Amino acid sequence: MIPKHIRVESNKKIHNWYPGKRECTSERMLLNPYIGCEVECFFCYALSYPGIFQKFRKDKIIFVYENFVENVKNQIDRLNVAFCGYLSPVTEPFQTLENIYHLSEKTIELFVENNIPIEFITKSIIPDSIIEKIKHQKHSFGQISILTPFEEKRKLLMKKGAETKELFKNIKKLSQNGIFTVCRIDPIIPFITDSEKEIQILIKMAVENGAKHIIASVMDIPQSIKKDILNYIKKTFGTEIGRKIEQLYKEKIGSWFHADIEYRKRVFSFLREMCDKNNVSFSLCMEYEIKNGKIIGLNREFMSSSNCEGIDIPIYFRKNNKFLPFDCKGDCLKCKKAKCGIYELAQGNKNEDYRGWDYYDYLRWNKIIERGELL
Repeated sequence: MIPKHIRVESNKKIHNWYPGKRECTSERMLLNPYIGCEVECFFCYALSYPGIFQKFRKDKIIFVYENFVENVKNQIDRLNVAFCGYLSPVTEPFQTLENIYHLSEKTIELFVENNIPIEFITKSIIPDSIIEKIKHQKHSFGQISILTPFEEKRKLLMKKGAETKELFKNIKKLSQNGIFTVCRIDPIIPFITDSEKEIQILIKMAVENGAKHIIASVMDIPQSIKKDILNYIKKTFGTEIGRKIEQLYKEKIGSWFHADIEYRKRVFSFLREMCDKNNVSFSLCMEYEIKNGKIIGLNREFMSSSNCEGIDIPIYFRKNNKFLPFDCKGDCLKCKKAKCGIYELAQGNKNEDYRGWDYYDYLRWNKIIERGELL
């Protein structure tokens, strides 16, 4: 069955992470060819976003940017600096509509043809054609989101998505093709998927199938959809679990509720211990605490890799009509020297007040490069 959807035009400009608090160590070019997602995880934070996200939330209509690839290509053709593409921050790239419009695949093809790295995050079966494309770009990789090793429980967490056994097959297929593979336990849901035994099984199975890095978080609850999330939990998992979650989620950072910091740190300590035992690196995704009135990222305490996604992906510069990697780790958030020459990218001294970059910054960097001020 084809999901309800609307085809629209996109004139959106390339941009990276937004300014402010962040734990993402490397820059990324954020790519969303679809807005709305038929997987429908009950905890999806994108449902709290304004604009057309609310149209999807209320009417379950997915927006398809039918000119997405052409729009991105026109911008990339003007760039002399590029970062790894991120497909996609707020939607499932391989949902059913991809079989009709192929926007994710064409976007991957565009990046690989330009020798620009690209990553994807999925809860669906990865098409073989995608694997064939990205395995030829050495810094491209895949992330598989697996919240539980138990299929019956997975089906309670989301409406669609691949079966659990297929998700582990995704990891194996990527690994067997020499593609760096991440397993995301993101998020862990208190009192539902947080048992130590369940986490142990999941990490062990992910590593046995070829995962090289584990990323985790504990579910956050945006204030604007808190009622919906709690109602779903009470209806699906029982009023007692709903009550316990309400009691646990008393910490608020901005407009998001977070599980008690001591609870989260216990979970993260166990995750790190299990990853160390299984010889796989570990990091957190967007996990914070408030210390002395400041918002502090928790990766400094729990991460075991240089970059939060477990792989070092350098900045790419255009040279003779082809993008080539620069000799760096790409860890801009920790960088203090900027040997790439783009000094503002080095945010190691920003003290959590990080800048964000957009298409017009890329054009500005072009002018600096043309003047010979870089490299």
